[in-house]
Amino acid sequence: MRLECKLCPKGCVIAPGESGECRVRVNVGGKLLAVTYGRPCAVHVDPVEKKPLFHFLPGSGILSLATVGCNLHCKNCQNWEISQANPEETPAGELLPEQVAALAVECNCRSVAYTYTEPIVYYEYTLDSCRAAREAGLRNVLVTAGYINEAPWRRLCEYVDAANIDLKAMSDRFYRDVCRATLAPVLNSLVVAKSMGVEVEVTNLVIPTLNDSDAMLGDLCRWVAQNMGRETPLHFSRFSPQFQMENLPPTPAETLDRAKQIAESEGLKHVYLGNIMRSGAEDTHCPGCGTRLVERYGFTIVANRIRNGRCPDCQREVYGIWE
Repeated sequence: MRLECKLCPKGCVIAPGESGECRVRVNVGGKLLAVTYGRPCAVHVDPVEKKPLFHFLPGSGILSLATVGCNLHCKNCQNWEISQANPEETPAGELLPEQVAALAVECNCRSVAYTYTEPIVYYEYTLDSCRAAREAGLRNVLVTAGYINEAPWRRLCEYVDAANIDLKAMSDRFYRDVCRATLAPVLNSLVVAKSMGVEVEVTNLVIPTLNDSDAMLGDLCRWVAQNMGRETPLHFSRFSPQFQMENLPPTPAETLDRAKQIAESEGLKHVYLGNIMRSGAEDTHCPGCGTRLVERYGFTIVANRIRNGRCPDCQREVYGIWE
């Protein structure tokens, strides 16, 4: 019997013994199973700034894990070796949800990140691990493309404290051509997560000639400001040639500077530049008085002046989870 997967907008109809586009959700004997459940292929302790999350427990370590699989097929994917891999061909170890929480505690991490590939496709493992982490007093983080149907997304967001969600371009054509996906479900996921109290940060990878025009950057910044709020952190990341896009050059620094200027002209208060070492590019400033509150160098916190979630100078509350 063929089964329709209702997890993401692709709605794969899967024959017995076959998988959906994500490679990990398989029709086994008339039942849809995520065959990577409890089988991560990557487990590390990272600085939370690497996610990137700049408004969530700065300077803390975060247990980060992934299984293989993704429901998108981005031509520029930086983790394609595992996101586009078949589970039966990729080394993985056993780590059940309760063990995830215990390992995070053992490693002195305050939170767990479901990251590297796409935590949506190993949904049941992500959800059960989030529940186990919550029971252990830990926080949960998603690093995701947000390509998921609303009902399962809402169930998951109940257990999520923070998320960095990719907004790859304000263009449905870009999503179709580059990612084999569509734009509207991602926009909905962003709005829903923010409405449910998740600390949301947005990342846009700026790719030369594809999504770097003033018009496209302006549309994206305007949408974030109007639909997510002007204090929503926005990370512009530098593209590096890889996977199926080795023909394009790295993003010029001037392009990232222009993106930040456009974002700030649209009223966004927390705009960061990633994958480029630039003084001040990753610092957090008070949205009220403008003073520097958090100084960063790479993934290192040099100084953090935020106290009780507020600027010590003007007492303005700063969006995020700080303590």
